[in-house]
Amino acid sequence: MKQHIYPFFSYIKYWLYHEDQYSLQSPAIYKIYTELLSFIKERKAVDLDLEEIRKTLLKDQDILSIADFGAGSKKLKLNERKTGEVTKHSTSGRKFSQIYQYFIRLTPANQVLELGTCTGINARYLSRATKGDFHTFEGSEALWRKAQELPTDSNSNYILGKIEETLPEVLDKIKSVDFALIDATHTSAGTMTYFNLLLPYLHEKSILAIADIHWSKGMYQAWQEIRKHPAVSMDLDFYEAGILFFDKKLPKSSYILRL
Repeated sequence: MKQHIYPFFSYIKYWLYHEDQYSLQSPAIYKIYTELLSFIKERKAVDLDLEEIRKTLLKDQDILSIADFGAGSKKLKLNERKTGEVTKHSTSGRKFSQIYQYFIRLTPANQVLELGTCTGINARYLSRATKGDFHTFEGSEALWRKAQELPTDSNSNYILGKIEETLPEVLDKIKSVDFALIDATHTSAGTMTYFNLLLPYLHEKSILAIADIHWSKGMYQAWQEIRKHPAVSMDLDFYEAGILFFDKKLPKSSYILRL
């Protein structure tokens, strides 16, 4: 199946099987889901300065020479790309940046990681929800530099290099991970590599987010393999991203949820 067709059929399947708050039976997931919806609603007037940064980046005509270490972009095929186009096609929208903030707040939030900085919008949202240190990893030097041109939070560390090489060094220093967002490579093999690197550092209060789980057949296969891992207690499919819990007090369960 052609790469650009797969998400369409995947979305139809998601739409057919998704649930809303009225069909959820588990008190635990009902609480998480309804509080998430309330969080998004309440945050409409919060972090608007970050949306101004998004607007600035969307207008940015600087040409970036991007080194792709994974599947690349479906819409931007050339390695020479305008900053605005990269920001438009390769960064999370405001809603999902807020979703990640919400799930960070369900963890101790002392050590938060983002794999795949891009132009740095998500990094700023995630760092704001982090109580301790925030680390964001990027393989492309052009993106790594661009992400830091505008103001960043003092708790943020921008790390350049191939993630499979730089991530182990940071993990060895911080010892545990409270929240991590995997938003890099967009290949099955790359996603599985990152998950396996992170896994020994996750604990019962950790939450892991994986972006673009329906981006391709390979990404969906990686998501299926990861969510079935014995260490995962509960998984949530929001189509654009998947959320994984590791708390053994939660029953082994899977939910497809609408936003």
